[in-house]
Amino acid sequence: MSYYLISAAAFIFILGSAVVLHEFGHFIVAKLFRIRVETFSVGFGPRIIGKKWGHTDYRVSAIPLGGYVKLGGDESNAPLEGAGASDIPPEEMFNLRPRWQRILVALAGPVMNIITALAIPFTGAMLYGVPATPSATVYYVTKGGAADVAGLKPGDRIVSFNGTENPNWDSISGDALLSPGQPLPVIVDRNGERLSLVVKPTSRTENGESAGFLDFIPDYGGLPVVIGDVSPGSPAAEAGLQINDRVLTIGGESVKSAAQVTEFIHDHDAQPIQITVQRNATNVQITTSTRRLAGGKLGINIGEQYPLHSAGAGSALGYAYQQNMQILRLTGKALGQVFTGQRSVRNTLSGPIGIYQAASKSVERLGWDGVFGMLGFLSLNLGIFNLLPIPVLDGGAIFLLLIEGLLAVIGLSLSATVRDRIQQVGFVMVLLLMVFVITNDVLKQFNRTSEPEKPAATAPAK
Repeated sequence: MSYYLISAAAFIFILGSAVVLHEFGHFIVAKLFRIRVETFSVGFGPRIIGKKWGHTDYRVSAIPLGGYVKLGGDESNAPLEGAGASDIPPEEMFNLRPRWQRILVALAGPVMNIITALAIPFTGAMLYGVPATPSATVYYVTKGGAADVAGLKPGDRIVSFNGTENPNWDSISGDALLSPGQPLPVIVDRNGERLSLVVKPTSRTENGESAGFLDFIPDYGGLPVVIGDVSPGSPAAEAGLQINDRVLTIGGESVKSAAQVTEFIHDHDAQPIQITVQRNATNVQITTSTRRLAGGKLGINIGEQYPLHSAGAGSALGYAYQQNMQILRLTGKALGQVFTGQRSVRNTLSGPIGIYQAASKSVERLGWDGVFGMLGFLSLNLGIFNLLPIPVLDGGAIFLLLIEGLLAVIGLSLSATVRDRIQQVGFVMVLLLMVFVITNDVLKQFNRTSEPEKPAATAPAK
């Protein structure tokens, strides 16, 4: 199967699963309350295909930017969902149900997404274990990289990073990721002496998105450096390198990190390279030719093999919670940078094209792990976004129901006209957001393809 077909399949699976799970949350709670469900739609707009079972039309619609469950008697989102049937028995109508039931139905979609986001890392931890967390100690520094320029040395222990005391590695790498090219204060402990340094994360742009990298490897306690992929017909394949080979030495030097291998290959372009690998408990000596691919690459994908520790239900749940809180923290920080002018809206928000590119990259690099990781990330963001108090979204519906409840205490109510106007404003806001993210994706894609090709030395070579 071609790369593009795999990417398209991954995109459809990830986006479709996130939407279907969200709508299933609304659907199942409505069914539990015996509320009529008229439509279960993946996408908005005109119906493309579908099948009607009982009173419910299960369909795929033309605009793949979400989905909806049309409940009997609920006309609040008629501009998006269309008008409902007029012959629904009163006992099956959503709008005649107690307010608490309507709130639970609205909450069920985002809650289902959040449960999905927790369930994916929880299941992975139970099946395979929890990845080891490195200490905030420098293990290997890339020559000429951000850490090297800042003065960090192997063995330095980071005791403060960007104002955070005793940070963990996830916090350090996350802050760097969102701060490309920005000076970040660092305090390190070097042989018992505290030194204040400033590091500017190296800015790298992929698919129009800028991200910062520190160019050092934290201390995992010495990890195997393993070849994850070998391109057919590449110099690496011709030399006899294979997937799962553990790289022991390169050019006579003991290998401590994947970055070291990448750097050595880059520094010895068009030269034969002596490599010792371990294959099936046997050391194999390999010499590459002088041939290179574009950018001076050998044609290998290489990385550290991170250890996994077995986990019980409690530690797996804790790991899942921490992973999702880290995503929320970074997302919140990125949005905060937008409002303070440190990050552009264009480089922060993505639509379907951006999701497609991220899905493609995830499946290419990590296979099924990348697919489910992306699904968890998208589900979490979809669940939180839908809780925002914006009319048309679930959070907007909950907010209006709460306002109605407060007004009812003093004998007031929202008129149908006011509700309609609020929903119309929400509809326009969501429509404008859709137009913005799609246009933003197209412009980023256009700029990416129109940019002149960068010199090979600016990109890591392998």
